[in-house]
Amino acid sequence: MALFTDDAKLEPYWWEAAPRPALAPAPVPARTDVAIVGAGFGGLSAALTLARAGREVTLFEAGAPGIGASSRNGGMCGGGYKLSFARLARELGTPAAAAVYREGQTALDYLAELITAEQIACHFARMGRFVGAHTPTDYEAMARETELQRRHARVEADMVPSAEQHAELGTDTYHGGRVVHGDGGLHPALYHQGLMARALDAGARLLAETPVNAIARADGGFRLTTPRGTCAAGAVIVATNGYTGPATPYFRRRLIPVGSFMIATEPIEPATLARLMPKGRMISDTKRILSYYRPSPDGGRILFGGRAAFGQNEDLRRTGAILHRHMCAIFPELAGVRITHSWTGNVAFTFDRMPHIGVADGLHYAIGYCGSGVVRATFYGHKAALKVLGRADAATALDDRPFPTLPFYGGTPWFLPLVAGWYRVRDRLAR
Repeated sequence: MALFTDDAKLEPYWWEAAPRPALAPAPVPARTDVAIVGAGFGGLSAALTLARAGREVTLFEAGAPGIGASSRNGGMCGGGYKLSFARLARELGTPAAAAVYREGQTALDYLAELITAEQIACHFARMGRFVGAHTPTDYEAMARETELQRRHARVEADMVPSAEQHAELGTDTYHGGRVVHGDGGLHPALYHQGLMARALDAGARLLAETPVNAIARADGGFRLTTPRGTCAAGAVIVATNGYTGPATPYFRRRLIPVGSFMIATEPIEPATLARLMPKGRMISDTKRILSYYRPSPDGGRILFGGRAAFGQNEDLRRTGAILHRHMCAIFPELAGVRITHSWTGNVAFTFDRMPHIGVADGLHYAIGYCGSGVVRATFYGHKAALKVLGRADAATALDDRPFPTLPFYGGTPWFLPLVAGWYRVRDRLAR
């Protein structure tokens, strides 16, 4: 049996309902109040807030709008962080860790309220997330962490022992897990299109196919150089995340671009999907090389993602085959189900595994979402805009957090294949 369907596409499944828009080229303005580099979720959220506050806003996008992770991700929406509450409490103290985790829930609520208020049709729903425990030790650690989050940060979550796992997921792969009730999912490309439409309606200007090659201080503000002209700006927000380039070396040295790969299956029998994912939740697990997956918004197929490779310019048929193998290890009965789409996009990890917002060298930034950018980028893009406006409600629980890097690191993560190999060994040994 051929693994891929005859008409399989090496591009996101999401583009079927929301193709990337082809905007007519617009001239680069001589001046703008605020320049935003990057027109993904973070840049658009910032632009919407600024434009409605009466600022002249120009978004600079290197490619088509949303061509990066904003239309390529899994569409999962959560309020958690890569760093556990216990780890943050050791680092910051319990009150500060609680503030960070409560802000994660605030960010998720902000996304939900924005989608409702702006009437963005993107299949958003809060169906919850099940996180499978890779080992019994993982289950015990997750139970302790869940209790801390419930006690200090009002996170609504419950543990599911392995004996009750089939009520959540039709597999015996995991050793139980937990359900985070407030988490949800959406169609990321439709959300991006809706958010872009609202920002443009508010008066923001978006320059597609206009990469920023350099940013320099000039005349009390900044000058942005692009292949199509230069623009003076009173303020700049950097919102490039996993696609941060040489124009902003400070941020490039602090972000680790990581390819996240996904596949879409062909339509699956409804009875089979109901047995495998009875509650239609978002799914992830505790492996170091994790898998994440979900039903498609129409409930007809499975969208499965993970770190199938760690190099650049990977063969998407090869990575698709790897993800299919991982999916079938969880759900063996899907061995005969073929792939219709295989794609990838960059997320941005940080060396402390936390998102960052602030000002560096005069440039505002909101970046480093560590694979959880739907909620984070929307919320912290908004907060970065409030900081530009000088608003009192711009403060966040992440303000003044040091933004670490490593000596001699310049933005090319040569070490990722080595780290990934070690993580794979640890995942196998942990079983």
